[in-house]
Amino acid sequence: MKDGITAHYTHGQLLERIIDGMAAIGKTPGTVTVDELGPVDEFHIGGREASEDFIGQLQLSAKDHVLDIGCGFGGTARFVASRFGSRVTGIDLTPEFVSTGQCLCEWVGLSRQVELHQGDATAMPFPDECFDAAFMLHVGMNIADKAGLFAEVHRLLKPGAVFGVYDVMQTSEEPLVYPVPWATAPENSALASPGQYVSTLERSGFEIIKTRDRREFASDFFSRTRRTLEKSSGAPPLGVHIAMGHSAPVKISNMVENIATGRVSPVEIIANKQ
Repeated sequence: MKDGITAHYTHGQLLERIIDGMAAIGKTPGTVTVDELGPVDEFHIGGREASEDFIGQLQLSAKDHVLDIGCGFGGTARFVASRFGSRVTGIDLTPEFVSTGQCLCEWVGLSRQVELHQGDATAMPFPDECFDAAFMLHVGMNIADKAGLFAEVHRLLKPGAVFGVYDVMQTSEEPLVYPVPWATAPENSALASPGQYVSTLERSGFEIIKTRDRREFASDFFSRTRRTLEKSSGAPPLGVHIAMGHSAPVKISNMVENIATGRVSPVEIIANKQ
């Protein structure tokens, strides 16, 4: 499954397409900012708007060393570093995402504050209890072994540390329409219900602080995005469609349908390591 996941996300020309998009808005690697990259590198439902709300609940500070699990090409990691001053370490399975993210960190002057590593989230190369907080955004849909994942996160966090999850979760037994942003076909999808997430987290040694279903937010976000696209007669120069490649329109359309029909929903869970 891991090879299939890497193949699904590998673009081949991701960095080049981002550079092209920046040029279209009059920016270069030497002038682009974290906020200007936000539309392309916050690869989850709601983008930067969702990150603002979700990460804000974790109460991060400049004293914290934070783990970004499934960091993609580092959009949320750079947001956390620039907004809260935290030091962020990210890990992702897809080599192209990591190499692209490292370049973006250099462009915005955050390469010393944000470190991105290629690796498996169920076997991370970091010492015990070395992080003050952790988060993952739209990652668990590709990891079948959630018990192994959450046990590994528990190992890496200091006692009392906060762990935030923002994932697409299964909310009915009805089969999904594919492809979707995280999977071309069912064999590369590892959806679980909010209840399964909660019970697995608790068995891994976490205390659940709160959960929140973000279906209404997602529906509103997609509606606003559609209206913006209709007014502008096309996709913006920088957006998550770049990472998804030529199949972006059908993946996004299927995602909207799956949410609207109640098959899945983006859900937040905030927990503490006991």
